[in-house]
Amino acid sequence: MARFTATREVAAPVEAVWARVTDWAAHGRWVPMTTMTITRDTGGVGTTFTGRSGVGPAAFDDPLEVVRWEPPTAARAGTAGLVHRGRVVLGTAEVQVVPLPGGRSRVRWTEDLALVDRRLSRAITLPLVVGGRASFALVLARMAREVEAEQLRAA
Repeated sequence: MARFTATREVAAPVEAVWARVTDWAAHGRWVPMTTMTITRDTGGVGTTFTGRSGVGPAAFDDPLEVVRWEPPTAARAGTAGLVHRGRVVLGTAEVQVVPLPGGRSRVRWTEDLALVDRRLSRAITLPLVVGGRASFALVLARMAREVEAEQLRAA
């Protein structure tokens, strides 16, 4: 398994950040070359969605299911757990949003990924870790800009 974590502090309250980062359809705006399709929306555990990543014949589907849903409070972090259920990517993800002083939040996104093809998965573990960390840092930066801009407009 390739494990990586991306973290980002956001100048917005925990409830706003949680709502944005768990808006699974919105991830298509932040993840390069990816479109998102919600296949079942329960508002928590049991929600399923698919990210289609890539271009043309090199594109693949990454179906996910929400298996843990603990929204944050002003005093406690919120955590969403996801399972990759596809034919290319396997593994889990955990998204945590932590309340910070001054109406700020910290998002931590951790992925434990493997490819279905175990030999290929072992061969690309290091590039997957490095690339995953960099791409999820970009995703969290885009998400943060969006929610921070919304907070400024509301102020």
